[in-house]
Formats: sequence, C-alpha cells, structure tokens
Amino acid sequence: MAHHITPRTRMRLLTAASLVTAGALALAGCSGGSGQEAESGDSLTLWHFEGANSAMGIAWDQAIKTFEEETGATVTFEEKSFEQIRSTSSQVLNSDEAPDIMEYNKGNATAGLLASQGLLSDISSAVDEYGWADKLAPALQTTAKYSEDGVMGSGAWYGIPNYGEFVTVYYNKDMFAAAGLEIPTTYDEFVDVMDAFVAQGVTPLAEAGLEYPLGQLWYQLALSKADRQWVNDYQLYENPVDWQGEAVSYATDTVKEYVDKGYISPDVSGVKAEDAGVSFINGTAPIFVSGSWWYGRFVDEISDFDFGIFPFPDADLSLGSSGNLWVVPENAKNKELAYEFIDITMRPEIQALIGNNGGLPVAAEESDITDPKSLELIQAFNAVNEKDGLSFYPDWPTPTFYDTIVAQLQELVNGTKSPADVQKALGDEYDSYTSDFR
Repeated sequence: MAHHITPRTRMRLLTAASLVTAGALALAGCSGGSGQEAESGDSLTLWHFEGANSAMGIAWDQAIKTFEEETGATVTFEEKSFEQIRSTSSQVLNSDEAPDIMEYNKGNATAGLLASQGLLSDISSAVDEYGWADKLAPALQTTAKYSEDGVMGSGAWYGIPNYGEFVTVYYNKDMFAAAGLEIPTTYDEFVDVMDAFVAQGVTPLAEAGLEYPLGQLWYQLALSKADRQWVNDYQLYENPVDWQGEAVSYATDTVKEYVDKGYISPDVSGVKAEDAGVSFINGTAPIFVSGSWWYGRFVDEISDFDFGIFPFPDADLSLGSSGNLWVVPENAKNKELAYEFIDITMRPEIQALIGNNGGLPVAAEESDITDPKSLELIQAFNAVNEKDGLSFYPDWPTPTFYDTIVAQLQELVNGTKSPADVQKALGDEYDSYTSDFR
C-alpha cells in the first residue's frame, strides 16, 4: 500500500538528503555568554555569507563595530558560504554549536522549514519591543513570518530583513536615443519599442532560458494580468491557482510570441543569466528585465553608454521580496544580544550604508542617500513598496519548482511543447505539492 507523503515530510526528506551529501562538513561555532541577558564581556557569535565589499557586508561590518562599542560585548564573526549554511543548517542548529544570530535564506523551503522544525526562535516579542514591523512594508513582512507548517505570510515572526530586492527593466539610453525611442509608459508602447528595434535588426531583449531570467519574465507577464489575491493564492496557497486561467495563459502565450517575433533570441534556451547580463553590459541588447542585484555591477562595468531603469509597463505588481533574514537559532546562547544587533542594522545610518553602496535598504531615509545612481534604484524600489507591489518569485511555491519552470519554458521556446501542455506540467507539480497546505 502506498503511503501518502505530505509536503512537510517531503521537505524534511530533501533536507536530510542534503545533509548526507554534505557529509561530515561541520561549521564550528564559538559559544556565547552564559545567559540571555546582555552583559559586558558576553560574546555574540554571528554568521553571514555576504562578501566584505558588498553593500550588506560593508554595512554589517559597521554595525558590528557600533554594537561592540555600545554593548561592551565582542562579536565572533564567521563568514560562511551560502551553500555551507544551506546544507548543514538543520544539523548545526540542532546542536550546541548554533550561532547566536545568522543570515538565512527566506522562503517556505528554507526559513519556513527551520521554523517548523523548532530550530529558530519566535522573535515576535522582540519585534514588538523594538518596533521593527513599523519599518517594514507589508510584502517585506511576508517572508519574515511563518505558520506552524512553515508557510510564509502568517504566524509568528522568525526573522528580520534589512534589505530588499526587486525586478525592473534596464535600458540602454544611448541605443534608445539613436533609435529615436523614449521610455515606454504603457505596454503597447513597450511592444512598439521592441518592434522598432527588430526592424533595425536588433534583438531587443537580453534573455536567458538556461537559468532564472526567462522564468522571471514569464512571471512578470502573469503579474501584469493579476492582482494581490492571485499572488496570495500562488505564493501562500490561499486558494487553488487556475493554470489555464488568464494570468498564466497570457504569460505563456506571450513568451512564445516574443520568440516568434524576434524580441528574444531563438537560441535563448541555451543562454545563461551571466550571458544575458553581459549582452546588456556590452551594448548588444538594449533591454534587460532582471533584478536589482545587477545594478551595482552595471554601474561598475558599463562605461560606453548610459543606462537607466523603468518599471514594467502597465503592471502594478513586480517580482521581488525582502532580502535574506537575520534569524536567531532556538539554541542561541545570547538571544538578547542578537536582538540588539538586529536593531542596530535597522538604524538610519546603517541603512544608508547599504543604500550608498549599491544595496536596497528597507528603512533608509532618501535624504541620506548621496549617490545619485543608488538613489534612482532606491526610489524605484520604494515606489513598488508604496503600492504593495512586491510579489516574490515564480519558483518559490515548491522546493523543485525552479528546475521545472526552466525545463518547461525551454520546451516552450524550442517549440517542443504547446503553451497549454507547459501550463499543465507546471500545474501538476504545483498542485501535487501545495494541495496539502489548503
């Protein structure tokens, strides 16, 4: 007789498998003070995986200095790779080697899983004490709260983000000017711009079907025909998603149309994200629909032309979310110190450091941002948050959905599957995983 495996059990099996793969890789942690009350001489053990020269790395380094000056405690910082933390988290956090605070990936299959396993602290009381909720837009709060089943969006607070990310439209100002084109403010104008470039023999969109960009374009097209309830159904499992409905059908049909009309290269299924980004940097493609994580690199590497950004036309919803979370392990030895550190990272001066170094702070004062290019990005992000537009990412609903979306869209653009068949394949996996949560 076949046994029914619930989504939560599937997640645990996936985690167990990753731990076996990781083998005996152990993350050594230093023990903190003897209690939860902050006392001079205590030590805060902190893990994160941001590079020292990244916006977050720079800001958090200053936060560590401020924390040590104000508390008299010392910070034992251990830089871990993303993969180290991801693959060994359940094992380490279930031991006495857990750090006091660490950066962890947001989402149901990551922070939600650890929360459901009792490995992360419920920090709701600290959120109330420090007033962090007042600094976070509603969509940014979604990834910080998890139900008993580990589903984001409701329940207790298990983490705090202090930066964000979103997807926007990058454009080559010089190529637009040379073609006599202006920034499109409607979707029809966007299509006209792409038609104009095709007429000049230019493939307008930098795209990648071997990795995430094409799936994100597909989801953005769906969002342009969706509303917040559709996002809640898709991401939070509130109601079933109609995989042959207007939003999904429009997105799938339109991606196919983009290839057929020459808006996207016909060999897109073999293109990586890096290749797509470089084609924009090199001035080959005039438009790139992708994430804010490219912005700093474009500022550094684009020297032959000027670039700008504009929101995807006629869409109130955009891909994006909070950044990763500060979480406090249940076995942390100095939880109160961890809360003090989180609070420092939410201060205006630390938020400004994130913003002025190419990141997207969640609670910065725009007047504190001195770099004009950084301000352009932050204002665009704030505009999305002001209308509650952040709508997360297409692959979040299941642990294996990323690979499925990539594979199905490759079949779509290669012409080996019809849009309806692609949608059915996506819907079958989605429904098999999410039905138990409703």
